[in-house]
Amino acid sequence: MSNRSLKVWIWLHKWTSLVCTVFMLMLCLTGLPLIFHDEIESLLEEDQALPEMPAGTPLKSLDEALQTALDTYPGERGLFMSFDVDRPVVNVTTGPVARSTLEQMHITSIDLRSAEIVGAITDDGIMHFILDLHTDMFLGPWGEYFLGLMGFLMILAIVSGVVVYTPFMRRLDFGTLRVRGRRDSAALAGDVKTTSPTGGTSVKRVARKTWLDLHNLLGIVTMMWLTVVTVTGIIQTISTPLVDLWRWQQLSELTQIYGGKETPDTFSSLHEAVETAKSASPGMRPQFVAFPGVRFSSDHHYAVWLRGATPATSQLLTPALIDAETGEFTAMRTMPWYMTALRLSSPLHFGDYGGMPMKVLWAILDILAVVILVSGLYLWLGKMKTVRPETETKSSAHSAQFSGSRS
Repeated sequence: MSNRSLKVWIWLHKWTSLVCTVFMLMLCLTGLPLIFHDEIESLLEEDQALPEMPAGTPLKSLDEALQTALDTYPGERGLFMSFDVDRPVVNVTTGPVARSTLEQMHITSIDLRSAEIVGAITDDGIMHFILDLHTDMFLGPWGEYFLGLMGFLMILAIVSGVVVYTPFMRRLDFGTLRVRGRRDSAALAGDVKTTSPTGGTSVKRVARKTWLDLHNLLGIVTMMWLTVVTVTGIIQTISTPLVDLWRWQQLSELTQIYGGKETPDTFSSLHEAVETAKSASPGMRPQFVAFPGVRFSSDHHYAVWLRGATPATSQLLTPALIDAETGEFTAMRTMPWYMTALRLSSPLHFGDYGGMPMKVLWAILDILAVVILVSGLYLWLGKMKTVRPETETKSSAHSAQFSGSRS
């Protein structure tokens, strides 16, 4: 690689890194507790324990659970119903209209054994605050798009960093940390202090080399993880246009026979709709139900989103469309690749695939990413402090020479 090309890659690495560093630091720091989201919520007792009931207590119907939520918030309608994995609990989301905002929605957890409320999910907890900050910085879709742009800059910083790292490592063995030699050790101990021609100390130079080696080493070691987490994060920031594309492309095709038909005023049994969807896809379990009119359904259907029963297929969802007026099965089709990518990106982003060992690994790599970002900022600030004295020294020397020539 020519010197000119190398300088271009160094310039690209420096400025893409500097622009996104503060935001990447925020994402790393807020992402760390989100990795252990379930465990932290359990410690904070945000999930209330279910009351003791006799073993084998029959479950109430989903319609009864829905009615409990509707009675709690009169004047609202059902939007979503999700199913807890390890408890007989459903979470019912209600709102005044089909396209209610997050501020208008209410989420109620209901025990299916009694159809009674066991808790309400609110957005005023510390974990919700951290999640909102991590997701969109409280700016809504535009905050998501901005963080997606910062993620794109991070990808450029990673690629350019690898390019710059390659010729640099030709002079050093992999993993080398230039800590200090004998003379530098004495200088650090206070016995010797050498001054560089530019006025700085050799101690500072050695410290900068050590941080540079550490920055390069951690960067190359975590390169694949940083790329995966950044790419999955970028995918999450464009979830809204991806869902809109799915509605326009696939959902409209499946429901074209309903074109021009008004949304029904009353809906058929939700419980029977879920049972119909399960019958159409044996071996799959319902993950959540989207009611007519919401983003994840059509204006005329319950969209029962089914997931696989095995760990390998549990993250792959397939929507079954059930006519909300008649309760009849309409269609079911595997999601397109971009919706599958959207679905798989979230658990991979937070390390939710391999249980606690993977979460611990994700946390360690997250901390290393913080060290990389901080060390990069330290190196840039240190260089700025070094360049400034050099400029002032040259300016003083030029002034003295000019004065001497005049005298």
